[in-house]
Amino acid sequence: MYEFPCNRKIIHVDMDAFYASVEQMDHPELKGKPIAVGGSEKRGVVSAASYEARKFGVKSAMSGLQAKRNCPELIFVKPRFDRYHEISKKIRRIFFDYTDLVEPLSLDEAYLDVTENKKGNPSASLIAKEIRERIFNEIGLTASAGISINKFIAKVASDFNKPNGQKTINPEDVISFLEQLDIRKFYGVGKVTAEKMYQLGIFTGLDLKSKSIEFLEEHFGKSGKYYYYVVRGIHTSEVKPNRIRKSLAAERTFNENLSSEVFMLEKLSNIANEVSRRLNESKVAGKTVTLKIKYSDFTMQTRSKTLHYFISDAALILETAKDLLYQETLSNSVRLLGISMSHLNTETNKETEQKNVSVQLKFEF
Repeated sequence: MYEFPCNRKIIHVDMDAFYASVEQMDHPELKGKPIAVGGSEKRGVVSAASYEARKFGVKSAMSGLQAKRNCPELIFVKPRFDRYHEISKKIRRIFFDYTDLVEPLSLDEAYLDVTENKKGNPSASLIAKEIRERIFNEIGLTASAGISINKFIAKVASDFNKPNGQKTINPEDVISFLEQLDIRKFYGVGKVTAEKMYQLGIFTGLDLKSKSIEFLEEHFGKSGKYYYYVVRGIHTSEVKPNRIRKSLAAERTFNENLSSEVFMLEKLSNIANEVSRRLNESKVAGKTVTLKIKYSDFTMQTRSKTLHYFISDAALILETAKDLLYQETLSNSVRLLGISMSHLNTETNKETEQKNVSVQLKFEF
């Protein structure tokens, strides 16, 4: 019999339609209109969609063509990642006013452990509310938040009252909340896994909880143990300020398919420069260069080369990517190229997670 730790106060802050909201903030003429960041009417993939566009079923990772079919009035906007990075840094500075235990997941979301915080505020819910108000007043964007005893539940909760809302799952409400939760709402359960669970008669957290750990491991492998514990409120992963980055990448989708390696070199040069910029900004370097190629028929190919030394210089990245490009003849015209760096020099000894946690029965949340 396991007891779940309830001595932590975790906030998951998630910006609302971040890229699209930044574009609407910077360009008032776009406010209230359905916009898609990235993609185009003919090519590319949507990186983000405004809430006005989401009403028509437009979402990230959707092709620009399909997005336009769903929403004929859709406005495509070119992404400005430098601007998104700039805004993200401002948001994180607000987070650090409350705690040093901030774990960014991406530019637009992060975990905060406010169990002990710089404001001396015993209420995680009030801290989340104050952070969201500051983001709106100081930056001009809205954010949503989830508050609970661990990262898993906080992340699930942050999606409940979007946009511009928050939800707190108090320690005494965790089990009932998870038992009633639709299995599709469980973080880590994707579309394919959800379908498999449906076939096994698992539709809610209570259904999941009724299955033994042996049953779940038999049907879901290593993930089975994860599902067994999280549905019982057990998730011991700590908020780690220095998350270990395992890879870094950049890619580009072209307006017209490229059929010759010669035409791809300029594109690769730009991508290598972007990868180098991101590596240097993150103060890391890598040994393995991977070239990603997406053909006009949407088939994908990757080619990798591991060096004997760490690199972050654009010229060296480009030289390695060129070798990979010429490694074998292209099988078709190309619509996308990408370069990623892995085996980064951040992959040193990983901190061991603390598994033994103290239990506190009730406290102000």
